[in-house]
Amino acid sequence: MADTEPLRLPDMPLHDPFVVADEKTRTYYLYTSNEASVSGVDGTGTMVYRSHDLRDWTRPVVVFRAAEQRGIWATDGGWAPEVHERNGRYYLFTTLHNEDRPLPLPPPNRYGTPFQVPAYMRGTITAVSSSLLGPFTVVDPARPTPPANLMTLDGTLYVDRSGQPWMVYAHEWLQTIDGTMEAIRLAPDLSRTIGDPVFLFKASDAPWLTEEIPAGAPNQLAPYITDGPQLHRAPDGTLLMLWSTYEKNTVGVDGTISGGYVQTYATSESGDVEGPWRQHRPLVREDSGHGMLFHTFDGRLMLVLHRPFENARGKLYEMEFAGQELRVLRRRADLDGGG
Repeated sequence: MADTEPLRLPDMPLHDPFVVADEKTRTYYLYTSNEASVSGVDGTGTMVYRSHDLRDWTRPVVVFRAAEQRGIWATDGGWAPEVHERNGRYYLFTTLHNEDRPLPLPPPNRYGTPFQVPAYMRGTITAVSSSLLGPFTVVDPARPTPPANLMTLDGTLYVDRSGQPWMVYAHEWLQTIDGTMEAIRLAPDLSRTIGDPVFLFKASDAPWLTEEIPAGAPNQLAPYITDGPQLHRAPDGTLLMLWSTYEKNTVGVDGTISGGYVQTYATSESGDVEGPWRQHRPLVREDSGHGMLFHTFDGRLMLVLHRPFENARGKLYEMEFAGQELRVLRRRADLDGGG
């Protein structure tokens, strides 16, 4: 394909997609981990595709490279990038890790198995730019934004009704066995955290998941995974969180997870991030997940996610609310190419 020809979603390698619908330019920015085969740039980082109609996309531009950040604590990963505008600046969150910096493990043999998967330093960093196209510069190169002793990933921004910003993130099953969602307050300029993390819920709180995998199953090290939080306020004021997990999964002695990746969600009964959180049944299965909600320029609510987990491509769904229930209205195969 010529470099000047538009890309379509089936042509676009991407994982953990995040869309910014920029009203000023009427342009959709789709951020994902850097993929050298399409960006032409090597290294861990973030790239962005652009479109005016969600169908035809430009070739990606790299907006962040970990190796260019002086003194940064990690240069692997580059997972789950997302970009948020705040006070005229743009903030990138993306997850890095460093396997040479080990972290504490859960108690051995908790599920009757001698197997222990190593935990190491992993967490979401914050970087800032004056443009949606970067370049983004890491705010604190010495450590991730959540506490560095926790193995975390997929940090997302949430601003509560008082204007207080939070980072909501997944605390890895590799360190907790039953993965959790947690939140921590951020300074107004997002430069640092304030106080201690707040526990929100654990993966096994989803009742449909424990119907399929009994809690504490002795033949499984870690059947409960938390991934990909994103917060969204419904028209009636309900606060919901998209998140992903694996259903019917098993974990091999080498740490390999088998089972279907799913897109699910929860709603906060208090309307605030602290919850309590009520779990809902999955929205999309078919080895799909790590989605986020955004509005099109003509006001439609859209869900973008990736499928399958390996060799992933972006998939689009029109969504609707029925009270506090989020529903798939229709799959947009005309935009994402089917499959």
